[in-house]
Amino acid sequence: MSSSVDVAIIGAGIVGLAVAHQIRRRSRLRVLVFDKGAGVGEGSTGASSAVCRFRYSNDEMVVLARDGIAAYQAWPDFLRTPDPSAVFHRRGSLWLAPEGVDWSAREAARLQGFGIAAETLDDGDLADRFPALSPCAVPPDLVSGEPHPCAGGAVHLLETDAGYMDPMAAATDLLAAVRAGGSEVRFRSPVTAVESAGGRATGVRLASGERIAAGAVVNAAGPWCNPLFDDLGLSRWPLRPTRIQIAVVDCPDPLYGRLPICADLPGGIYFREELGSRRIVVGSLLEADEQEAVTDPDDFDRSADADFTAAKLHALAHRIPGLPLRGVQGYSGLYTINAADVHPIVGETELAGFHAANGCSGHGFKLAPAIGALLARAITGEGDAYDTAADPAFLAVDRAPIAVPVKSAMA
Repeated sequence: MSSSVDVAIIGAGIVGLAVAHQIRRRSRLRVLVFDKGAGVGEGSTGASSAVCRFRYSNDEMVVLARDGIAAYQAWPDFLRTPDPSAVFHRRGSLWLAPEGVDWSAREAARLQGFGIAAETLDDGDLADRFPALSPCAVPPDLVSGEPHPCAGGAVHLLETDAGYMDPMAAATDLLAAVRAGGSEVRFRSPVTAVESAGGRATGVRLASGERIAAGAVVNAAGPWCNPLFDDLGLSRWPLRPTRIQIAVVDCPDPLYGRLPICADLPGGIYFREELGSRRIVVGSLLEADEQEAVTDPDDFDRSADADFTAAKLHALAHRIPGLPLRGVQGYSGLYTINAADVHPIVGETELAGFHAANGCSGHGFKLAPAIGALLARAITGEGDAYDTAADPAFLAVDRAPIAVPVKSAMA
């Protein structure tokens, strides 16, 4: 057992493991990762839809997404593993615009300015590229379910190189890479306190009573992050564990492999295929569906509500006409939403040596390698090929809240 390490990381989800891996890519610091769960992916990571899209309203978030996704696109090289389990499925991310919206060309040009492949699609382009999708720009009635005369005419945005991964496979790959790099990862090891002296973090205390001294401590505990901040009097940000629902439906063979990731703005949903199981995963784009705070992250309803599932599948059927709604299921996971501005806090806190990687607000999977780079560079002082060009001050703990058009994961 280790009694002293250079870096202690609390949380072995995708973010905590990415921090550990990024540190070991650029240094020989001794890293020890703790997690309260029995194995990888028991927190937010396991329920993630793992969509890797680039568009955000803020340019710095575009840069973070670009640089995080670059690691997934070059997954074997990033891991230094020749044959990982997870694969980046490059399907493109299609933003289906409502009537009267004229931002698609402007957004395509903005993304291109960051080296991100993007284009616009009109109704004819959509029919050629993705014939299963309706071009309707009229929002469906999600209350009554009444049909309407569909009308196209909108111009849509396609992020050509966007994609997704299996989140559990990616986390398992990262765990193996962290251990292969010489770091220790302990499951069933809840951290109950961050210890400090002289205004500096000095280590962690486990539920077992064991104390581990550390030169730096990282809070990557996801929905369990708040008690660690509260005990130190560092609760400046409203980080709320929030129940997020997902609906799942069978994908018939004729549609299999032919859908991009879709952000259906008129319907208020996003969806993507689950290639390994021939299913379609459907989530919400609406701020109203990100409001159910969870008091105890170990005890919440992990199913999906019937009315949520019905509304989202109605919107899906509107976008994919004739889709048979068979094999309907649902589940829920947790976001840790930063209620101030739905952006993560990343960096050193007021307590020297104690670093935050929290409040990812639904962005955690795609940003994890970039968040790992920000913290690894701050802790080690060393650069790496998988650094991010984003300004560390953008997500810093002592920043002012970021202005956002909506407080949802689509900000």
